[in-house]
Amino acid sequence: MDEHAETPREAQGGQRVRVWDMPTRLFHWSLVALVVASYLTGEVWRGFGMQWHMYFGYAVLTLLVFRVAWGLVGTRHARFADFLHSPARTWAYLGDLVRGRRRAFAGHNPLGGLSVLAFLAVLLAQAGSGLFASDDIFVEGPLAGLVSGEAVDLMTSVHHVAFDLLVGLVVLHLLAVVFYEGVAGQRLVRAMISGTKRATAAADNVPLAVGRGLAVLAVSAALVSALVWGLPALKS
Repeated sequence: MDEHAETPREAQGGQRVRVWDMPTRLFHWSLVALVVASYLTGEVWRGFGMQWHMYFGYAVLTLLVFRVAWGLVGTRHARFADFLHSPARTWAYLGDLVRGRRRAFAGHNPLGGLSVLAFLAVLLAQAGSGLFASDDIFVEGPLAGLVSGEAVDLMTSVHHVAFDLLVGLVVLHLLAVVFYEGVAGQRLVRAMISGTKRATAAADNVPLAVGRGLAVLAVSAALVSALVWGLPALKS
């Protein structure tokens, strides 16, 4: 039996249980805000906002480093091991979805797990390439001076391509949220705000883990700061 699927025992009472810890929820909504701010300062308010665009990019990179670490040491449903499923299980879930059989998961379902992985990969590519990118007008990344002009051009292209991929992922993500909210009746947005879901799946009461999350975030910020400001200083 699928350990993540709904069982009668788990569905009794429909009580709400905590699934998403505070660090995971703060990461999610902070990332949304920073991505929007990065878009506005990079595309809408170019020139005036490019320096802020870089700062927002550093903050995004810090959050991504945090999320990768949190996927290893965070609470149960924040860990990669909980929501990265095998291809066979993912394919079976997709088949059930097409046939109208909707299986409940406490954390991310298999498609949601793939979505998280895709977002992390594309955002890491965009934020990482931005460190080396240059627009030849207003600003260049802090590490652009450490590589050749050809590498800067390549990273600039990667930065733009990653943005296009990100837009596609955002559209797919919003469509998926509409489907699960409107058709499947799963309140994903509310769960990511409150951290709780009704006990229709194998959920467990996770600790808030705020202290551990702050520690991981501090280490992530230190690593990004060393990369952005420390590495160029060593070169000079």
